[in-house]
Amino acid sequence: MTELRHGAAMLTEPAPLTLHGPDGPVHLAGGRIVADDPGGRRIDVVDLRVMPGIVDVHGDGFERHLAPRRGAATDPAEGLGHTEAELLANGITTAVLSQYWSWEGGMRGPEFARRIATALDAYPATVDLRLQLRIEIGMVDDYPEIEALVARHRIGFVTLNDHLPHHVLASDKPLRRLEGQALKAGRSPEAHLGLLNALHSGMDAAMAALPGLVARLVTAGAIVGSHDDPTPEARAAFRDMGASVAEFPLSAETATAARAAGDPVVVGAPNLVRGASHKRGGFSVAEALALDAVDALASDYHYPSCLAAMRRLSAAGWPADRAWALVSEGPARVLGLSDRGRIAPGLRADLVLVDPDFTRVHGTIVGGRVAHADAVLSARLLA
Repeated sequence: MTELRHGAAMLTEPAPLTLHGPDGPVHLAGGRIVADDPGGRRIDVVDLRVMPGIVDVHGDGFERHLAPRRGAATDPAEGLGHTEAELLANGITTAVLSQYWSWEGGMRGPEFARRIATALDAYPATVDLRLQLRIEIGMVDDYPEIEALVARHRIGFVTLNDHLPHHVLASDKPLRRLEGQALKAGRSPEAHLGLLNALHSGMDAAMAALPGLVARLVTAGAIVGSHDDPTPEARAAFRDMGASVAEFPLSAETATAARAAGDPVVVGAPNLVRGASHKRGGFSVAEALALDAVDALASDYHYPSCLAAMRRLSAAGWPADRAWALVSEGPARVLGLSDRGRIAPGLRADLVLVDPDFTRVHGTIVGGRVAHADAVLSARLLA
């Protein structure tokens, strides 16, 4: 994967630290996990779980921090600060911010994609913040500009979406919520409908150009995936183009076929927590897990859901390490990040301290530094 950022922004090397957890000591030095005691501060956390930092492979929960109300988008840099605070409070140490390049406009339009990419490059992050660009396949005229944005900002993860309401556009039925969509996009209803019809009519040209775009992105070092694959055949078509990741497949059959073919499968933690998908025709993540068809759970639209999913799996009898791998080692592997996701000497010192029953994050450590501490952990740090 193209390296987007090089870890947390640190002015000085973090001090050595040893966490005395329930499974023995974990030693940290120089921002890494080390085998031997480096000296320095020792903290007793034997009553907590010491787990690898959560690697969130896909999340758009940042949108509510950048625009608390529709049309009230803030400076992206300011919103990134609020986003980072929520990520740390939820034990997320690597976060992929899923940004649209879409006809939907507003915060999901091309102009905002440019703004957030520029802001992220300049933002002094503690969490390892990365950008995922979700491109609408039908926007074929924008392909050159999309390539340029990916190259300019070293965006390492691109996914392919098609959210056009083709079945409505191909019929004489009126488009539901047309006025609301147009308002969000900053267009008149007539102009918005005209754009959707033009994109719908141009899908053959877009699909013809798409393999070339994917090939160039992959050659440049980006990971490419497809989103909401409805059938195994659709997933196979994207795989043949070089889009290797199956994001949020819409059926257990599709997820199982993707996994059997060697494609990493990413699904949403909120689905598991709720017990079902919020999408029409979507399937239960619990079903995919039972079929061993999942590599990674992602926050999707709700950052706390990663930890909540651990509670759900724990209640279902999953061993803690097996469940936690779905939010740490699994997503790290999807992103090609071999330096995190596990607790082992030489890896990044990205850790989260949680209650044994996964009810609360008490502390988050990024690159060997305590980046978030609640009252419980703070009392020990100040003792």
